[in-house]
Amino acid sequence: MYMIHLLCTHTLSPQLYLSGTSLNSFKFDMKEAQELQLHIMTQLEPKEANSTTEHTNVTSQSTTTQPRNYGWWLRITMYILFLLSGQSISLLLGRLYYDKGGKSKWLGTAVQLIGFPVLLPYYFIPSLKKLKTNSTATTIHPKPPSTLVLVSVYVSLGLLLVADCFLYSSGLMYLPVSTYSLICASQLAFNAFFSFFLNSQKFTPLIVNSLVLLTISSILLVFETNPSSDSSKVSKGKYVIGLICTIGASAGYGLVLSLTQVAFKNVLKKETFTAVMDLIIYQSLVATLGALVGLFGSGEWKGLKTEMEEFELGKVSYIMTLVWTALMWDVFAVGCVGLIFEVSSLFSNAISVLGLPIVPVLAVIFFHEKMGGIKVISMVLAIWGFVSYVYQQYLDDLKSKLEDRNKNEASNASSLQEVNGS
Repeated sequence: MYMIHLLCTHTLSPQLYLSGTSLNSFKFDMKEAQELQLHIMTQLEPKEANSTTEHTNVTSQSTTTQPRNYGWWLRITMYILFLLSGQSISLLLGRLYYDKGGKSKWLGTAVQLIGFPVLLPYYFIPSLKKLKTNSTATTIHPKPPSTLVLVSVYVSLGLLLVADCFLYSSGLMYLPVSTYSLICASQLAFNAFFSFFLNSQKFTPLIVNSLVLLTISSILLVFETNPSSDSSKVSKGKYVIGLICTIGASAGYGLVLSLTQVAFKNVLKKETFTAVMDLIIYQSLVATLGALVGLFGSGEWKGLKTEMEEFELGKVSYIMTLVWTALMWDVFAVGCVGLIFEVSSLFSNAISVLGLPIVPVLAVIFFHEKMGGIKVISMVLAIWGFVSYVYQQYLDDLKSKLEDRNKNEASNASSLQEVNGS
Protein backbone atom coordinates (compact mmCIF):
# COMPACT_ATOMS: atom_id res chain seq x y z
CA MET A 1 0.00 0.00 0.00
CA TYR A 2 2.88 2.36 0.72
CA MET A 3 4.26 1.78 -2.79
CA ILE A 4 0.86 2.53 -4.33
CA HIS A 5 0.63 5.74 -2.30
CA LEU A 6 4.11 6.71 -3.45
CA LEU A 7 3.21 6.13 -7.10
CA CYS A 8 0.08 8.23 -6.78
CA THR A 9 2.01 11.04 -5.06
CA HIS A 10 4.64 11.17 -7.79
CA THR A 11 1.94 11.15 -10.46
CA LEU A 12 0.06 14.15 -9.05
CA SER A 13 2.97 16.37 -8.03
CA PRO A 14 4.00 17.50 -11.57
CA GLN A 15 0.48 18.84 -12.16
CA LEU A 16 0.56 20.88 -8.98
CA TYR A 17 4.01 22.19 -9.76
CA LEU A 18 3.20 23.22 -13.32
CA SER A 19 -0.12 24.84 -12.34
CA GLY A 20 1.56 26.92 -9.62
CA THR A 21 4.31 27.98 -11.98
CA SER A 22 1.88 29.09 -14.71
CA LEU A 23 -0.16 31.22 -12.29
CA ASN A 24 2.56 32.84 -10.21
CA SER A 25 5.83 32.95 -12.13
CA PHE A 26 4.73 34.19 -15.60
CA LYS A 27 2.61 37.15 -16.61
CA PHE A 28 0.59 36.09 -19.62
CA ASP A 29 -2.65 37.56 -20.78
CA MET A 30 -5.81 35.51 -20.40
CA LYS A 31 -5.66 34.00 -23.88
CA GLU A 32 -2.04 32.88 -23.57
CA ALA A 33 -2.71 31.48 -20.12
CA GLN A 34 -5.64 29.45 -21.42
CA GLU A 35 -3.57 28.15 -24.32
CA LEU A 36 -0.71 27.16 -21.98
CA GLN A 37 -3.10 25.43 -19.58
CA LEU A 38 -4.73 23.57 -22.47
CA HIS A 39 -1.30 22.51 -23.72
CA ILE A 40 -0.25 21.25 -20.28
CA MET A 41 -3.46 19.29 -19.82
CA THR A 42 -3.04 17.74 -23.26
CA GLN A 43 0.50 16.62 -22.41
CA LEU A 44 -0.44 15.23 -19.01
CA GLU A 45 -3.48 13.21 -20.06
CA PRO A 46 -1.42 10.27 -21.46
CA LYS A 47 0.76 10.32 -18.38
CA GLU A 48 -2.28 10.17 -16.12
CA ALA A 49 -3.53 7.21 -18.12
CA ASN A 50 -0.15 5.51 -17.75
CA SER A 51 -0.13 6.27 -14.05
CA THR A 52 -3.61 4.82 -13.69
CA THR A 53 -2.48 1.70 -15.53
CA GLU A 54 0.61 1.39 -13.33
CA HIS A 55 -1.55 1.94 -10.26
CA THR A 56 -3.87 -0.85 -11.38
CA ASN A 57 -0.95 -3.17 -12.15
CA VAL A 58 0.65 -2.62 -8.76
CA THR A 59 -2.67 -3.15 -7.04
CA SER A 60 -3.29 -6.40 -8.92
CA GLN A 61 0.26 -7.61 -8.23
CA SER A 62 -0.05 -6.88 -4.53
CA THR A 63 -3.27 -8.85 -4.37
CA THR A 64 -1.99 -11.83 -6.34
CA THR A 65 1.53 -12.29 -4.99
CA GLN A 66 0.44 -12.60 -1.34
CA PRO A 67 -2.80 -14.60 -1.24
CA ARG A 68 -3.05 -15.08 2.54
CA ASN A 69 -6.42 -16.83 2.34
CA TYR A 70 -7.76 -19.87 4.16
CA GLY A 71 -6.31 -22.19 1.53
CA TRP A 72 -2.83 -20.78 2.09
CA TRP A 73 -3.06 -21.18 5.87
CA LEU A 74 -4.40 -24.70 5.41
CA ARG A 75 -1.40 -25.60 3.24
CA ILE A 76 1.03 -24.10 5.75
CA THR A 77 -0.58 -26.04 8.60
CA MET A 78 -0.47 -29.24 6.56
CA TYR A 79 3.22 -28.77 5.66
CA ILE A 80 4.14 -28.06 9.30
CA LEU A 81 2.33 -31.23 10.41
CA PHE A 82 4.09 -33.19 7.68
CA LEU A 83 7.48 -31.87 8.73
CA LEU A 84 7.06 -32.37 12.48
CA SER A 85 5.35 -35.76 12.27
CA GLY A 86 7.71 -37.06 9.59
CA GLN A 87 10.80 -36.02 11.52
CA SER A 88 9.62 -37.29 14.90
CA ILE A 89 8.22 -40.63 13.70
CA SER A 90 11.20 -41.40 11.44
CA LEU A 91 13.64 -40.82 14.30
CA LEU A 92 11.60 -43.02 16.65
CA LEU A 93 11.35 -45.78 14.02
CA GLY A 94 15.09 -45.50 13.35
CA ARG A 95 15.77 -45.98 17.05
CA LEU A 96 13.29 -48.89 17.12
CA TYR A 97 15.18 -50.59 14.30
CA TYR A 98 18.44 -50.56 16.26
CA ASP A 99 16.79 -51.21 19.62
CA LYS A 100 15.12 -54.45 18.43
CA GLY A 101 18.10 -56.02 16.69
CA GLY A 102 18.98 -53.94 13.62
CA LYS A 103 22.73 -53.64 13.03
CA SER A 104 23.24 -52.19 9.55
CA LYS A 105 24.39 -48.55 9.55
CA TRP A 106 24.31 -48.34 5.76
CA LEU A 107 20.73 -49.62 5.61
CA GLY A 108 19.81 -46.99 8.17
CA THR A 109 21.50 -44.44 5.91
CA ALA A 110 19.74 -45.64 2.75
CA VAL A 111 16.23 -45.37 4.21
CA GLN A 112 16.88 -41.68 4.93
CA LEU A 113 17.62 -40.98 1.27
CA ILE A 114 15.93 -43.51 -0.97
CA GLY A 115 12.49 -41.87 -1.04
CA PHE A 116 13.49 -38.67 -2.85
CA PRO A 117 11.38 -39.50 -6.00
CA VAL A 118 8.31 -38.47 -3.98
CA LEU A 119 9.39 -34.86 -4.65
CA LEU A 120 9.18 -35.23 -8.44
CA PRO A 121 5.47 -34.22 -8.64
CA TYR A 122 6.51 -30.74 -7.49
CA TYR A 123 7.74 -30.16 -11.04
CA PHE A 124 4.17 -30.48 -12.33
CA ILE A 125 2.36 -28.17 -9.89
CA PRO A 126 1.11 -25.13 -11.90
CA SER A 127 1.56 -22.60 -9.09
CA LEU A 128 5.19 -23.63 -8.63
CA LYS A 129 5.76 -23.40 -12.38
CA LYS A 130 4.69 -19.77 -12.14
CA LEU A 131 7.11 -19.33 -9.27
CA LYS A 132 9.82 -20.83 -11.46
CA THR A 133 9.24 -18.40 -14.33
CA ASN A 134 8.85 -15.40 -12.05
CA SER A 135 12.11 -16.06 -10.23
CA THR A 136 14.37 -14.94 -13.04
CA ALA A 137 14.89 -11.65 -11.25
CA THR A 138 17.09 -13.41 -8.74
CA THR A 139 19.55 -14.49 -11.41
CA ILE A 140 22.97 -13.03 -10.67
CA HIS A 141 24.55 -13.75 -14.06
CA PRO A 142 22.77 -14.67 -17.30
CA LYS A 143 25.33 -17.24 -18.43
CA PRO A 144 24.49 -20.70 -17.03
CA PRO A 145 27.25 -22.96 -15.70
CA SER A 146 28.53 -25.80 -17.85
CA THR A 147 27.27 -29.36 -17.49
CA LEU A 148 30.60 -30.46 -16.02
CA VAL A 149 30.39 -27.78 -13.33
CA LEU A 150 26.80 -28.74 -12.46
CA VAL A 151 27.70 -32.43 -12.24
CA SER A 152 30.65 -31.57 -9.99
CA VAL A 153 28.39 -29.57 -7.66
CA TYR A 154 25.71 -32.28 -7.48
CA VAL A 155 28.24 -35.10 -6.93
CA SER A 156 30.23 -33.19 -4.28
CA LEU A 157 27.17 -32.18 -2.26
CA GLY A 158 25.65 -35.65 -2.70
CA LEU A 159 28.75 -37.38 -1.34
CA LEU A 160 28.87 -34.98 1.61
CA LEU A 161 25.19 -35.70 2.25
CA VAL A 162 25.59 -39.48 2.29
CA ALA A 163 28.59 -39.21 4.62
CA ASP A 164 26.55 -36.96 6.87
CA CYS A 165 23.59 -39.38 6.91
CA PHE A 166 25.95 -42.26 7.72
CA LEU A 167 27.24 -40.37 10.76
CA TYR A 168 23.67 -39.63 11.82
CA SER A 169 22.81 -43.32 11.45
CA SER A 170 25.85 -44.31 13.52
CA GLY A 171 24.93 -41.84 16.23
CA LEU A 172 21.34 -43.09 16.38
CA MET A 173 22.64 -46.66 16.70
CA TYR A 174 24.56 -45.93 19.91
CA LEU A 175 22.59 -43.10 21.53
CA PRO A 176 19.18 -42.85 23.16
CA VAL A 177 16.91 -41.01 20.75
CA SER A 178 16.34 -38.21 23.27
CA THR A 179 20.08 -37.53 23.59
CA TYR A 180 20.52 -37.85 19.84
CA SER A 181 17.81 -35.29 19.01
CA LEU A 182 19.16 -32.77 21.51
CA ILE A 183 22.65 -32.95 20.00
CA CYS A 184 21.19 -32.51 16.51
CA ALA A 185 20.04 -29.03 17.54
CA SER A 186 23.71 -28.00 17.49
CA GLN A 187 23.55 -28.00 13.67
CA LEU A 188 22.41 -24.37 13.93
CA ALA A 189 25.62 -23.44 15.74
CA PHE A 190 27.75 -25.22 13.16
CA ASN A 191 25.80 -23.59 10.36
CA ALA A 192 26.56 -20.15 11.82
CA PHE A 193 30.22 -21.11 12.30
CA PHE A 194 30.74 -22.22 8.70
CA SER A 195 28.67 -19.34 7.36
CA PHE A 196 31.09 -16.95 9.08
CA PHE A 197 33.93 -18.23 6.89
CA LEU A 198 32.07 -19.22 3.71
CA ASN A 199 29.12 -16.82 3.51
CA SER A 200 30.41 -13.73 5.36
CA GLN A 201 27.98 -14.29 8.23
CA LYS A 202 28.32 -11.60 10.90
CA PHE A 203 28.59 -12.67 14.52
CA THR A 204 26.01 -10.54 16.29
CA PRO A 205 25.39 -10.82 20.06
CA LEU A 206 22.37 -13.03 19.39
CA ILE A 207 24.39 -15.40 17.19
CA VAL A 208 27.20 -15.60 19.75
CA ASN A 209 24.62 -16.28 22.47
CA SER A 210 23.15 -19.06 20.34
CA LEU A 211 26.57 -20.60 19.67
CA VAL A 212 27.47 -20.65 23.36
CA LEU A 213 24.14 -22.09 24.50
CA LEU A 214 24.01 -24.83 21.86
CA THR A 215 27.63 -25.78 22.54
CA ILE A 216 27.03 -26.04 26.28
CA SER A 217 23.83 -28.00 25.62
CA SER A 218 25.78 -30.65 23.68
CA ILE A 219 28.73 -30.74 26.10
CA LEU A 220 26.43 -31.38 29.05
CA LEU A 221 25.28 -34.65 27.51
CA VAL A 222 28.86 -35.94 27.60
CA PHE A 223 28.69 -35.88 31.39
CA GLU A 224 25.53 -37.96 31.60
CA THR A 225 26.52 -40.45 34.26
CA ASN A 226 24.45 -43.52 33.37
CA PRO A 227 23.60 -43.71 29.67
CA SER A 228 23.06 -47.46 29.88
CA SER A 229 19.93 -46.88 31.96
CA ASP A 230 18.16 -45.83 28.77
CA SER A 231 16.73 -48.20 26.21
CA SER A 232 19.92 -48.15 24.17
CA LYS A 233 21.78 -50.51 26.55
CA VAL A 234 25.21 -49.55 25.20
CA SER A 235 28.57 -49.31 26.89
CA LYS A 236 30.17 -46.02 27.86
CA GLY A 237 32.64 -46.36 24.99
CA LYS A 238 29.95 -46.82 22.35
CA TYR A 239 27.99 -43.97 23.94
CA VAL A 240 30.98 -41.67 23.41
CA ILE A 241 31.32 -42.92 19.81
CA GLY A 242 27.66 -42.10 19.29
CA LEU A 243 28.21 -38.60 20.68
CA ILE A 244 31.18 -38.01 18.39
CA CYS A 245 29.31 -39.30 15.33
CA THR A 246 26.23 -37.19 16.03
CA ILE A 247 28.25 -34.05 16.70
CA GLY A 248 30.22 -34.74 13.52
CA ALA A 249 26.98 -35.23 11.60
CA SER A 250 25.60 -31.95 12.92
CA ALA A 251 28.81 -30.21 11.88
CA GLY A 252 28.61 -31.87 8.46
CA TYR A 253 25.01 -30.74 8.00
CA GLY A 254 25.98 -27.17 8.84
CA LEU A 255 28.79 -27.41 6.30
CA VAL A 256 26.43 -28.78 3.62
CA LEU A 257 24.03 -25.88 4.17
CA SER A 258 26.82 -23.31 3.90
CA LEU A 259 28.29 -24.94 0.79
CA THR A 260 24.83 -25.08 -0.77
CA GLN A 261 24.52 -21.33 -0.27
CA VAL A 262 27.95 -20.87 -1.87
CA ALA A 263 26.86 -23.04 -4.81
CA PHE A 264 23.75 -20.94 -5.43
CA LYS A 265 25.67 -17.68 -5.19
CA ASN A 266 28.88 -18.46 -7.06
CA VAL A 267 28.14 -21.45 -9.31
CA LEU A 268 24.44 -21.81 -10.09
CA LYS A 269 24.03 -18.03 -9.77
CA LYS A 270 20.27 -18.22 -9.40
CA GLU A 271 17.67 -19.42 -6.89
CA THR A 272 14.75 -20.27 -9.14
CA PHE A 273 12.33 -23.10 -8.48
CA THR A 274 14.01 -25.29 -11.10
CA ALA A 275 17.49 -24.68 -9.70
CA VAL A 276 16.41 -25.54 -6.15
CA MET A 277 14.53 -28.69 -7.16
CA ASP A 278 17.33 -29.86 -9.45
CA LEU A 279 19.83 -29.52 -6.63
CA ILE A 280 17.60 -31.45 -4.21
CA ILE A 281 16.82 -34.26 -6.67
CA TYR A 282 20.29 -34.79 -8.13
CA GLN A 283 22.03 -34.41 -4.78
CA SER A 284 19.67 -36.99 -3.27
CA LEU A 285 20.20 -39.32 -6.24
CA VAL A 286 23.99 -39.23 -5.78
CA ALA A 287 23.61 -39.71 -2.02
CA THR A 288 21.25 -42.68 -2.50
CA LEU A 289 23.65 -44.36 -4.91
CA GLY A 290 26.46 -43.73 -2.43
CA ALA A 291 24.47 -45.36 0.37
CA LEU A 292 23.74 -48.42 -1.78
CA VAL A 293 27.43 -48.69 -2.74
CA GLY A 294 28.30 -48.52 0.96
CA LEU A 295 25.71 -51.17 1.79
CA PHE A 296 27.03 -53.66 -0.76
CA GLY A 297 30.70 -52.62 -0.56
CA SER A 298 30.87 -53.04 3.21
CA GLY A 299 29.29 -56.49 3.04
CA GLU A 300 26.48 -55.52 5.42
CA TRP A 301 23.92 -56.75 2.90
CA LYS A 302 25.03 -60.33 3.57
CA GLY A 303 23.72 -60.15 7.13
CA LEU A 304 20.36 -58.59 6.35
CA LYS A 305 18.54 -61.94 6.08
CA THR A 306 19.85 -63.09 9.46
CA GLU A 307 19.08 -59.67 10.90
CA MET A 308 15.48 -59.90 9.69
CA GLU A 309 15.03 -63.41 11.14
CA GLU A 310 16.44 -62.38 14.52
CA PHE A 311 14.51 -59.13 14.74
CA GLU A 312 12.68 -59.16 18.07
CA LEU A 313 9.34 -58.00 16.64
CA GLY A 314 9.32 -60.48 13.74
CA LYS A 315 10.04 -60.41 10.02
CA VAL A 316 6.94 -58.43 9.04
CA SER A 317 7.68 -55.79 11.67
CA TYR A 318 11.28 -55.62 10.44
CA ILE A 319 10.17 -54.84 6.88
CA MET A 320 7.42 -52.46 7.97
CA THR A 321 9.82 -50.58 10.26
CA LEU A 322 12.20 -49.91 7.36
CA VAL A 323 9.39 -49.11 4.92
CA TRP A 324 7.67 -46.68 7.25
CA THR A 325 10.97 -45.07 8.20
CA ALA A 326 11.61 -44.31 4.53
CA LEU A 327 8.02 -43.12 4.02
CA MET A 328 8.13 -40.81 7.03
CA TRP A 329 11.38 -39.28 5.81
CA ASP A 330 9.49 -38.66 2.55
CA VAL A 331 6.68 -36.98 4.49
CA PHE A 332 9.31 -34.84 6.21
CA ALA A 333 10.83 -33.92 2.83
CA VAL A 334 7.44 -32.93 1.39
CA GLY A 335 6.72 -30.71 4.39
CA CYS A 336 10.19 -29.17 4.29
CA VAL A 337 10.13 -28.34 0.58
CA GLY A 338 6.52 -27.14 0.81
CA LEU A 339 7.40 -24.62 3.52
CA ILE A 340 10.43 -23.45 1.52
CA PHE A 341 8.26 -22.51 -1.46
CA GLU A 342 5.25 -21.26 0.50
CA VAL A 343 7.19 -19.18 3.05
CA SER A 344 11.02 -19.38 3.13
CA SER A 345 13.94 -21.70 3.78
CA LEU A 346 14.52 -19.95 7.12
CA PHE A 347 11.00 -20.78 8.28
CA SER A 348 11.35 -24.38 7.13
CA ASN A 349 14.65 -24.86 8.95
CA ALA A 350 13.27 -23.14 12.04
CA ILE A 351 10.27 -25.48 12.24
CA SER A 352 12.57 -28.46 11.67
CA VAL A 353 14.86 -27.59 14.57
CA LEU A 354 11.93 -26.53 16.73
CA GLY A 355 10.54 -30.05 16.35
CA LEU A 356 13.66 -31.71 17.77
CA PRO A 357 12.68 -31.17 21.45
CA ILE A 358 9.44 -33.06 20.70
CA VAL A 359 11.40 -36.29 20.22
CA PRO A 360 12.74 -36.57 23.82
CA VAL A 361 9.19 -36.30 25.14
CA LEU A 362 8.01 -39.04 22.77
CA ALA A 363 11.06 -41.15 23.68
CA VAL A 364 10.02 -41.05 27.34
CA ILE A 365 6.54 -42.25 26.38
CA PHE A 366 7.39 -44.98 23.86
CA PHE A 367 10.91 -46.11 24.87
CA HIS A 368 10.66 -45.30 28.59
CA GLU A 369 13.88 -43.32 28.44
CA LYS A 370 14.79 -41.35 31.53
CA MET A 371 14.83 -37.55 31.43
CA GLY A 372 17.37 -36.71 34.09
CA GLY A 373 18.36 -33.26 35.25
CA ILE A 374 21.20 -32.99 32.74
CA LYS A 375 18.90 -33.73 29.78
CA VAL A 376 16.30 -31.25 31.00
CA ILE A 377 18.93 -28.51 31.33
CA SER A 378 20.34 -29.43 27.94
CA MET A 379 16.88 -29.20 26.38
CA VAL A 380 16.20 -25.78 27.92
CA LEU A 381 19.56 -24.46 26.71
CA ALA A 382 18.99 -25.90 23.23
CA ILE A 383 15.57 -24.23 22.95
CA TRP A 384 17.00 -20.95 24.25
CA GLY A 385 19.85 -21.10 21.74
CA PHE A 386 17.43 -21.98 18.96
CA VAL A 387 15.15 -19.03 19.72
CA SER A 388 18.15 -16.69 19.85
CA TYR A 389 19.43 -17.91 16.48
CA VAL A 390 16.05 -17.78 14.73
CA TYR A 391 15.30 -14.30 16.09
CA GLN A 392 18.57 -13.02 14.64
CA GLN A 393 17.76 -14.64 11.30
CA TYR A 394 14.33 -13.03 11.44
CA LEU A 395 15.90 -9.60 12.01
CA ASP A 396 18.31 -10.16 9.12
CA ASP A 397 15.49 -11.28 6.83
CA LEU A 398 13.36 -8.29 7.84
CA LYS A 399 16.25 -5.90 7.19
CA SER A 400 16.92 -7.48 3.80
CA LYS A 401 13.27 -7.19 2.75
CA LEU A 402 13.16 -3.56 3.89
CA GLU A 403 16.28 -2.74 1.88
CA ASP A 404 14.84 -4.47 -1.20
CA ARG A 405 11.57 -2.60 -0.84
CA ASN A 406 13.36 0.74 -0.50
CA LYS A 407 15.41 -0.01 -3.61
CA ASN A 408 12.28 -0.94 -5.58
CA GLU A 409 10.47 2.19 -4.43
CA ALA A 410 13.45 4.38 -5.33
CA SER A 411 13.68 2.71 -8.74
CA ASN A 412 9.96 3.17 -9.39
CA ALA A 413 10.11 6.80 -8.27
CA SER A 414 13.08 7.48 -10.53
CA SER A 415 11.40 5.89 -13.54
CA LEU A 416 8.20 7.86 -12.95
CA GLN A 417 10.13 11.11 -12.66
CA GLU A 418 11.82 10.37 -15.98
CA VAL A 419 8.44 9.66 -17.62
CA ASN A 420 6.84 12.78 -16.18
CA GLY A 421 9.85 14.89 -17.07
CA SER A 422 9.94 13.78 -20.71
